[in-house]
Amino acid sequence: MHITRSSARRWQIAGVGAVAVALVGVGLGVASAAESSVPTVNCPSVAGALGPVPAQSQAEIERNLALLNTQIGEANKRLSASSGKSGFSAQNSVLGPLKDKRVSTIDRMVISIGRHATAPKLDENALATCSLNSGGGGVAAPEPTAVGPAAPEAAAGASAISCPEVADRLGTIPAQAQAEIERNLALLDTQIAEANKRLSTSANEGGPNFVNNAILGPLKDKRVATINRMATAIGRNAAKPVLDVDTLATCALGDAAPAAPAAPATSAPAPGSEAPAAGVLTVNCPDIAGLPSIPVQAQDEVARNLTLLQTQIDEANKRLSTSANEGGPNFINNAILGPLEDKRVATLNRIETAIGRHAAKPEGLEKFAACTLND
Repeated sequence: MHITRSSARRWQIAGVGAVAVALVGVGLGVASAAESSVPTVNCPSVAGALGPVPAQSQAEIERNLALLNTQIGEANKRLSASSGKSGFSAQNSVLGPLKDKRVSTIDRMVISIGRHATAPKLDENALATCSLNSGGGGVAAPEPTAVGPAAPEAAAGASAISCPEVADRLGTIPAQAQAEIERNLALLDTQIAEANKRLSTSANEGGPNFVNNAILGPLKDKRVATINRMATAIGRNAAKPVLDVDTLATCALGDAAPAAPAAPATSAPAPGSEAPAAGVLTVNCPDIAGLPSIPVQAQDEVARNLTLLQTQIDEANKRLSTSANEGGPNFINNAILGPLEDKRVATLNRIETAIGRHAAKPEGLEKFAACTLND
């Protein structure tokens, strides 16, 4: 099953440093195939387009640049395993899903930088679009991930919210949970941004406990729910992480440093959950890309429906595994893929409606409803 797609961060506007990277070539293609005849993906470099990276964003930027490399490696592995098979489409099965993952990852980097400095204006569509090296060429250095030390500048003086890092505490993320984890990490970012906006527009409001009661307390409640959803998503396919949710969910004002980071989370499958047994079919559904900023009033409903999309995929995969050799040639389309598409259309419509009650309604999410098979 092909799935992907987000990291909580903080704080006060502070120093800005330049991305210290050495780029090799104009694109990058990490070949995973041994044969030169096997195609590999060739993706534009992102690191050099980011510009100056604030000190507070460096760790998050490095993780997401590394994730771009992981995504390319997984795409090359898929190409190596599937090229030459009857009916295989590199565009539909590899390049399209890879673009969706890259868009989400680049978005997270832009948001992270914009939280502490001017967000870079990127042509995300161009940076996310990869092509094929048909002869297996184009092997270059992987995406540079080292961010140079920041040169501190004077702080701006305005209070901002500082929250503990969550992504580094999740451990190894099963491939089946990756997209849901990325969505919830992005949601943590959104929650912090909205809390900071509330902080900046409510100066001198209320009494001495106003910030705790009206901003930090509600933010903690949202973070508890979001962190628990991530732990549950991982636990469906691997050992559920044991997290100090209360500590991870508690934010403060100012530049208080988060807990020391643990080993970075990775999109590599957890042991025992790498892939279904050989020959077992799984469904391949597109990632939900391009959602606008989700209004705070709609966040819980949108998160529930995004989780439901994953549940629907899990149920379809279970049906596939228990119905091998059932029915005629159209059994899978009529009994599994068709009903799955209907469920996804309804769920995506609910997401559109939830957002549309409080902001501009996104249109056309139904394009993500149709799923195919990974063989």
